[in-house]
Amino acid sequence: MILIADGGSTKTHWSLVNKDLSTKDFYSEGYNPYFVDGKYIIESLSKAVPDDLITDAVEKIYFYGAGVHNKEKALVLELAFKQLFSNAEISIDHDLLASCRALLGNEAGFAAILGTGTNSCLYDGKEIFHKVESAAYILGDEGSGCHIGKKLLTDYLRGTLPETVRINFEETYPYRASDILDRIYTKPLANRFCASFSEFVGNNLDDPHIYNLVQTSFDQFFTQLVCLYPDYQKYTFNSVGSVGFYFKDILAATAEKYGMKTGKIIKSPIEGLVQYHKQMIEFEK
Repeated sequence: MILIADGGSTKTHWSLVNKDLSTKDFYSEGYNPYFVDGKYIIESLSKAVPDDLITDAVEKIYFYGAGVHNKEKALVLELAFKQLFSNAEISIDHDLLASCRALLGNEAGFAAILGTGTNSCLYDGKEIFHKVESAAYILGDEGSGCHIGKKLLTDYLRGTLPETVRINFEETYPYRASDILDRIYTKPLANRFCASFSEFVGNNLDDPHIYNLVQTSFDQFFTQLVCLYPDYQKYTFNSVGSVGFYFKDILAATAEKYGMKTGKIIKSPIEGLVQYHKQMIEFEK
């Protein structure tokens, strides 16, 4: 048996591939090693693994995760997984490579992630060969759920939301201004907290102010990231992630505005990843 995982900062989608190539999915929290340590990962994942999954029977784990920027961060995940899956050979790769394999397979092109955070790259069909740094949620991550959520919260705190939206916000959430600031500046996982408000944004897109908020975030995603790639307009725009998926009409229109045709915009890469690794299994046979 092998385990394939798409690990975002908020949620991880796991798919267990059996010897007959049948699959079984389950979910856990996201395990970005910039925000959680090994102990946290072990405790959390132990609760998420299905009771009928025999952990010692797992032979390989292919984990693609947010925040896996170097060997040190990858080792945090590897050591934690080894505690639970003692017989497994573990491969840790960046979630951006997962997006490339799910969106493009063995074809060259442009791929992006628009979820809790943002990422993007150029892919040659095997490896990522050029990447503009997204700079994470404090400095960058334009176009992400966190970026959109921060814009909403800033407008709320500064009193610039339309009255109807402000009332709806206060009826939806119990937070006072001091609660919001406390959650962001003194509590862990501020990126997840900010990104959680993208759902409210999606439910209020009929308001011009909110629609423009999303449009502005995607404009910044293109001007600050996508347009920095050499000859970016020769590629189709492809992305994975819930934010890109749920706001895909605005995203596709923005891509067209900046001269890119839209290719695939999908919510999760897991289906493409499972197909990719199934092909590798067949090849090895």
